[in-house]
Amino acid sequence: MTKTVRFAGEGGPEVLELVDVELGEPGPGELRLRVEAIGLNRAEAMFRAGLYFERADEFPAKLGYSASGIVEALGDGVTAFEVGDEVSTVAGFSMRDYGVYGEAAIVPASAVLRRPEGLDAVETVALWGPFLTAYGALVDEGRVRPGDFVLITAASSSVGLATIDVANHIGAIPIAATRTAAKKQRLLDAGAAHVIVTDDEDITGRTLEITGERGAEFVFDAVAGEGVRKLAAATAKGGTLVVYGALDTKETPFPLWFVPTMRLFNAFDLTLDPGRLARAEHFVRAGVRAGTFRPRVDRTFDLTAVAEAHRHLEANGQFGKVVVTVGG
Repeated sequence: MTKTVRFAGEGGPEVLELVDVELGEPGPGELRLRVEAIGLNRAEAMFRAGLYFERADEFPAKLGYSASGIVEALGDGVTAFEVGDEVSTVAGFSMRDYGVYGEAAIVPASAVLRRPEGLDAVETVALWGPFLTAYGALVDEGRVRPGDFVLITAASSSVGLATIDVANHIGAIPIAATRTAAKKQRLLDAGAAHVIVTDDEDITGRTLEITGERGAEFVFDAVAGEGVRKLAAATAKGGTLVVYGALDTKETPFPLWFVPTMRLFNAFDLTLDPGRLARAEHFVRAGVRAGTFRPRVDRTFDLTAVAEAHRHLEANGQFGKVVVTVGG
């Protein structure tokens, strides 16, 4: 038996329960992972609450995309890994089928990457998801170039901080947007060239001022809702506005006719494509080796406090990845 997080019905963090389950053996194309650390994602909180693009189709339901740990067992046909390998999972599956919140998890081997040298389990679980997302949006799809201004909302999130690193890595100019002044200096220290405090400053006006009135060539938005109108006005002529999250649950005016390119970004397009995922993996590993990609952990919680960890995530006060540790 293994301790696993399940929820018997959609709702708040209180629906999460740690229960004993018989996990079994991995099937063809799968492997079993002894979990050491779990990275929390907004998608999981939304899935738990019934607000995600897909919903649990049976209860009790599992959840979780990102975990680091040790390979315990291999299913038929899995040749890329060996028992004892230190690995991490990425969001390359449906939470209707798999979930990594627990002491162990069975996952598709196609959604597993080896741990980069020099990083521990907690650091690694804060690396892959954020940096694959940032790479996928800015480089793989966005074709951001050196000298381009990149405006980043929710900049203190794990994806926001990774986007600052990726922008700097490719020679772009990151503009970080944050709601209050409390995180301004930390964002500057994290590599932001400019910080806009949206409670005190107009994001459109400040972006135009920073960019010499031309606007940002690439806008990466985690918030959505009505705020995209201001972001559209801050986007350069011929620029791109990409929405990848929905922190604001109000309806988003999409598309906006006056934005040359406005689109949604879905990391699954990258993680489910083996060729694109391989290129992304090489890119992220290169940044780690160069010392320019730094996984940032906001706070860790024990597996027994997973509901508290979800409450912390949804309070929107974090600076980096919220991580749940298992054992040890």
